[in-house]
Amino acid sequence: MMIGIISDIHGNLPALEAVVNDLERKRISKIICLGDICGYYTQVNESIALVRELTENVIIGNHDYYIINNEKCPRSNAVNKCLEYQKKIIKPELLNWISKKPMQAVYYNMNCVHGGWNNYIDEYFNFDILDSLNFKEKYIVSGHTHIPIVLNSAKIKYCNPGAVGQPRDGNYKASYATLNDNGNFEIHRINYDYKKTQDLMRKAGFDEYFYKNLAYGLKIGSSKGKNDDKF
Repeated sequence: MMIGIISDIHGNLPALEAVVNDLERKRISKIICLGDICGYYTQVNESIALVRELTENVIIGNHDYYIINNEKCPRSNAVNKCLEYQKKIIKPELLNWISKKPMQAVYYNMNCVHGGWNNYIDEYFNFDILDSLNFKEKYIVSGHTHIPIVLNSAKIKYCNPGAVGQPRDGNYKASYATLNDNGNFEIHRINYDYKKTQDLMRKAGFDEYFYKNLAYGLKIGSSKGKNDDKF
């Protein structure tokens, strides 16, 4: 039984559609979403709606939390400008759907959070401590960093699937993971048309600062060879 694991979509519908197409091509129907469907890019409604069609196995991330609770990100004005845009356009029925999702859950015997197990939505998990942890589940997964990691050799197998909508490891391709039939995690990178997302951001009135990074697989505000913003 293969399981697909996606995270950090951030309103980037073209990236999400490309990943969903690949999941369908592989005939993977069991999907987990580790949160942050919201944040950054313009197609938050379309992204939530597609995830809702795809799976009910969803947890919320920090950007989802900001939208649900009408709060600001304490660390980044750029993030808050994107959140303000999304708060104005998000459909109530979709907001209601995502607001009912948990911050931590066990899906398919996999312990799932967005951030870490000390702070479910906003911890940058230190996977070096894996062998010292005491989980009932053999598999644990988290997102938030936007950087894919697989540790299949540890006592507890760990995976961060990377980001569907805003990769930060220098590879612009959308990232997701699978748990394969052999019980190991695997990362997959999928080409998508990031220029569509950039065009929509430009049409919505956002400066290039907010979307140029998509071409380089870096953080918001970054350009090739320069990775500036942590959030």
